[in-house]
This record gives sequence, C-alpha cells and structure tokens, in this order.
Amino acid sequence: MFYDPDINDHGLPYNPIKGLVVPRPIGWISSVSAEGVGNLAPFSFFNMLSYNPAYLMISAGCKADGSKKDTVLNIEETGEFVFNMANWDTRKKMSDTSWIDDSKIDEMKECGLTPARGQRVKVPLVKEAPAHMECVYHKTIELPGHDPESVHHMIIGRVVMVHINDDYVGGDGLVDICKIKPIARLGYMDYCTVEEVFSMKKKTVEEKLTPKIAAK
Repeated sequence: MFYDPDINDHGLPYNPIKGLVVPRPIGWISSVSAEGVGNLAPFSFFNMLSYNPAYLMISAGCKADGSKKDTVLNIEETGEFVFNMANWDTRKKMSDTSWIDDSKIDEMKECGLTPARGQRVKVPLVKEAPAHMECVYHKTIELPGHDPESVHHMIIGRVVMVHINDDYVGGDGLVDICKIKPIARLGYMDYCTVEEVFSMKKKTVEEKLTPKIAAK
C-alpha cells in the first residue's frame, strides 16, 4: 500500500505513520515557568542531535487553541530544562504526567515523584529516573502544521551536565541498558522496553579493501 500523508488516504482505522519510525526514545522533560511553577511532561518526538558538544531536541505540538505547550514556553522564558530517562520502573508515573494540562500544577509533585537538585541548572531532576541530562536552551525551530494544533515547536538544547545512577554502570565501565530497561514509544498507544542488546563491529578500512585486493 501507499498513501499521501497530506491527505491521509490510507483507508486504515488509524494513521500508521508514527508507527513506522520506531522505537522513539521518550523525552521526559522537566522545566520551570518564569513564575517558578514546575512542569514535567513526556515527548515522543525526541532524540540526540550531536555529541561534541552534545545537543538534543524535543518537538512539541501546540495546544488545541494553537498556543505553545507549557514546556516550550518555560524553556524559552528561562533558558533551561532537564531530560529525565523514563524506564520500566517509572513507566506509570511517566504516563500520569502526560495527562495534566493545568499550568498551575507541578506534575512532579502531583504524581508523587521526588525532585532532585541539578548542578548547572535550577530545574529539578526526577530522582527516580536512572539518568538525566541538564540542558540550556539553544534555539526554537517552528514546523508548520495543517491546523493550529499540529504546528510543532522543535526545541534544541545543549547538554551541560550528565547524571547516571551508579547502579547502572557495569564493571566494564559501560552503561547497562538492559538493567535500566528504558522504554520507548511505538505507534498508537504502544510502547516497548530495551531488554536485549546485540553488537556489530564496524569494518576497518583495511578490512573493506582486503576482498578487492585479493580479487586482483
């Protein structure tokens, strides 16, 4: 099958496009408003962009009236935010934080999560999360939508501090992802968790050239 995503003439009960680029890591983002009210929300349009220096991005759609989400406003006004890794143990709390729309409610407190102090930013970390990245605001890119609600604001932030719970660092000095069990977003209302990892070694330049040399 094929279909035009601007028309959505796929004939299926639900649009499958978000179920094709998967799994997508969840950006569980904490921020604070200019008035000092905390906010915590998960975003499935989230990923790393670079590593030296490290930049990451979140992309947030608008509210039903076309106004910016609280997370976007908070980051643009204060210049700071924190990425908290969501895993199997925090999955229910993560979901709970997605349903609160009142900007006067601090989702972290409302959902029984523990705020922890960062080192470079004033935004609190979710203590229960296995890893965190403190970020400073870099820029916003507005992505046009077919209606006011589908306009997205892509926030890019620079990572200025990384936190990893020592319980998840193995004796080999590598982060034990299978022990963390991070969760990721699939399509529809589905999620998955990382429980199995495999490695594939990249070939060196010499290894790539060997068959060609032998053929001659």
